[in-house]
Amino acid sequence: MTPPALSEAERKMQFLFALRSKGVTDTRVLRAMEAVDRGRFVKGIFEDRAYEDMPLPIASGQTISQPSVVGLMTQALDVQPKSKVLEVGTGSGYQAAILAKLARRVYTVDRHRALVQDSRALFDDLGLHNITVILGDGSHGLPEQAPFDRIIVTAAAEDPPGPLLAQMAIGGIMVLPVGQSDAVQTLIKVTRTAEGYDYQELMPVRFVPLLEGVG
Repeated sequence: MTPPALSEAERKMQFLFALRSKGVTDTRVLRAMEAVDRGRFVKGIFEDRAYEDMPLPIASGQTISQPSVVGLMTQALDVQPKSKVLEVGTGSGYQAAILAKLARRVYTVDRHRALVQDSRALFDDLGLHNITVILGDGSHGLPEQAPFDRIIVTAAAEDPPGPLLAQMAIGGIMVLPVGQSDAVQTLIKVTRTAEGYDYQELMPVRFVPLLEGVG
């Protein structure tokens, strides 16, 4: 016998419980993730799995990260209401939408034209007018908008890219995966101080590689 389908409220409750059980405890982050419907960012046959804590395929050979990883990265980023945020790797737009609920302004860059067009249309539809989506090579950042209070990178590089480090404000935070292979990556938090940069390892992760150029 097929179990009855969960109501919207029950699905949301399960979703938030899964986030908390993985260590996402920041109230502002949980509220933002509750307000952003992940189902809007997943298309086709995977739509009914949007509330599961797992990565899912999206267009252009990319993935939408699992919600608990999005939550933990957002929590580590410690976004403030006046923060200007740079996201490298728009992907589905899900992470940027959550950041938009927490920050004053979000700039997000992706190298895939189709993803940029889709996310731009979706942000308009959702009324998220504090997000600017840019087609470009995110590894170079956005020097014309620097410095940034927060930078988040959703693809793995061997080391934190120099241009992104240079575009951090003093007191700024960057969260990104680093690793030399698809199998071994670590999520790190970089804090810029007046003296230099502090690095903190957070947890093992798996992300697509950070590629240069525009696809």
